[in-house]
Amino acid sequence: MTPPSFLVIQTAFIGDVILATALVEKLHQHFPQANIDFLVRKGNEDLLNNHPQLRKVLVWDKKKDKIQHLLKIIAEVRGYRYDYVVNVHRFASSGLITAFSGARNRIGFSKNPLSFFFTKTVKHEIKEGIHEVDRNQTLIESITNRNASKPKLYPSRADEDRITPLTKSGKYVCVAPTSVWFTKQWAKEKWIELLDLLCPEPVTVYLLGAHSDKKFCEDLITSTKNIKISNLCGELTLRQSAALMRNAAMNYVNDSAPLHLASAMNAPTTVIYCSTAPAFGFGPLSDNSRIIETQERIDCRPCGLHGFKTCPEKHFKCAFTIEAKQLLERV
Repeated sequence: MTPPSFLVIQTAFIGDVILATALVEKLHQHFPQANIDFLVRKGNEDLLNNHPQLRKVLVWDKKKDKIQHLLKIIAEVRGYRYDYVVNVHRFASSGLITAFSGARNRIGFSKNPLSFFFTKTVKHEIKEGIHEVDRNQTLIESITNRNASKPKLYPSRADEDRITPLTKSGKYVCVAPTSVWFTKQWAKEKWIELLDLLCPEPVTVYLLGAHSDKKFCEDLITSTKNIKISNLCGELTLRQSAALMRNAAMNYVNDSAPLHLASAMNAPTTVIYCSTAPAFGFGPLSDNSRIIETQERIDCRPCGLHGFKTCPEKHFKCAFTIEAKQLLERV
């Protein structure tokens, strides 16, 4: 019997792609001979390169000639004649790819505006106690089971070689202090307090982020008395960052993509929730993980699923009422 072929579609952001790798793990467990491909937006393909369970990573460039590239990716998908297309994305663009994929089984969430073209739809609900990997698992539970796998990334040997000199410094912690959304990001003053508190500890601090985060982290370095800090923003790939996080004594992150990098490596994690809340289903999955939130009752929190560019109430109490000393209990 010919093994089935699968395409998993998640063309959203970094964290969404990482969490969707749990589906790849699950499909591989149940169909070890299957051909499994993954479609991502351009810029996220590095996450999945070197993935041993994937045959191919397809890339859609959403920014340059979006419609032209959409038609091109639809034609590419149709050419593979997949048995199953599993669409984790909930927007029309991925709905078009799924609808015109030619796959016998087209599975996705009913929230997708083109879900009436799918052969199977499931409801996507934000409910307390249900993680996003569990919601995604409902897409394939009829062909596997209800138990979700954990997301996983696979750094290459070159990735490991890149971070080896950093891990030889002795005990270290990783700090990923930024987020695309301001209200998901712990306040700069609070990060400085944490770095000051880490100063007496015999640990090196590695600041992680994109090149665009470099200035923010330079400001942290110039404002703290801690001198055992290296700014690695823009110097490591996502997989290299994940590899470095795996062996850290602790990883301090916001409710943002680095949280999911840590989960994919089962790395120790302390995650800070400001305007959002773990009840939305995007919490840490590592065995050694801790959630930090304000101890005060703030009526406006949580104020949204994705955060905002500024605090809607102008006070940002959900961040400023978290004490830095709350984060140090496990270092």
